[in-house]
Amino acid sequence: MKALVCHAPHDLRLQDWPSDALAPHQLRVKVAFGGICGSDLHYFHQGGFGTVRIQHPMVLGHEVSGVIAEVGEAVARADLKVGDRIAISPSRPCGHCEYCLQGMPNHCLDMRFYGSAMRNPHIHGAFAEEVVIDAHQAHVLAPSVSLSMAACAEPISVGLHAIRRAGSVFGKTVMVTGCGPIGNLLIGGLRRAGAARIVAVDVSDFPLSVARAMGADDTINLTTQADLLEPLKRDKGRIDVMFEASGHPSALQANLELVKPRGVVVCVGVGNDITLPISRVVAKELELRGTFRFHEEFATAVGFLNEGLIDPRPVISHTVPSLKAQDGFLLAGDKSQAMKVQIDFGAVPA
Repeated sequence: MKALVCHAPHDLRLQDWPSDALAPHQLRVKVAFGGICGSDLHYFHQGGFGTVRIQHPMVLGHEVSGVIAEVGEAVARADLKVGDRIAISPSRPCGHCEYCLQGMPNHCLDMRFYGSAMRNPHIHGAFAEEVVIDAHQAHVLAPSVSLSMAACAEPISVGLHAIRRAGSVFGKTVMVTGCGPIGNLLIGGLRRAGAARIVAVDVSDFPLSVARAMGADDTINLTTQADLLEPLKRDKGRIDVMFEASGHPSALQANLELVKPRGVVVCVGVGNDITLPISRVVAKELELRGTFRFHEEFATAVGFLNEGLIDPRPVISHTVPSLKAQDGFLLAGDKSQAMKVQIDFGAVPA
């Protein structure tokens, strides 16, 4: 089969790759669509992020959907049949380490998350013509959900886990800084979770237009409308919960001023180490929380898609065929015109 393999920065090849054997408890899936994620872009442009670096050629990709082509003889789920359309969870915790047993599978000590160079040998991703998966990774789609939409289940899951980390957002005023694909799908999740007012902040108009389509009540372009932040600073801040999804140090540092005393700040975007105004954190008794990946939220994300409770289509800006995947990666890095860029691996029409 063909797979999309990163060898080094800007060395991305659609090349022959061996197909995995099918174990009795597994499924063989023809991949339909794969969404290009921020981590994929880091591997493509820099060869990794932080201290994580590609040590050998690695198949990229973890936001995928597909069609079941073969079912292992020991698969007991009656809802999994050849021809079924599915979203594929890339999260594969071991299930028996201390963190899995404590209900934190996203911190599994033996995690095999698709397309990750965090361990060596690397865990190959799912940007390929086909992939062999464990049956528990398969989530069947409703007829109303396209395979393109289904490939958004993974980034929706990231947002849903961030909302869980924040605690209740019901009836609260929340802010999302950074309206890329994760930030905008997070807005869709916040709307579903009952946030009373959602303020979306970015530095350009295009992502903010998508934020409005996803359910933001107010949008602020920091380049041209920074004065609109002033009312949010009143009385020690008017924001109950802030989700920082840009990864830019200034977004977290400056916007702490907007968060109410004892408010919650959830760091969703991954950036470099930064210096925080700790005196402000202390004086306002702020709670700073991280959020990392997801696990059980994937089933919830697919459920929301199947029931029409979150519509990710405003976030999907471009689709490119696998033969032009490198063009898709270059496009995905252009935030002035691209949001979520998906690769069509040709299993079936969307």
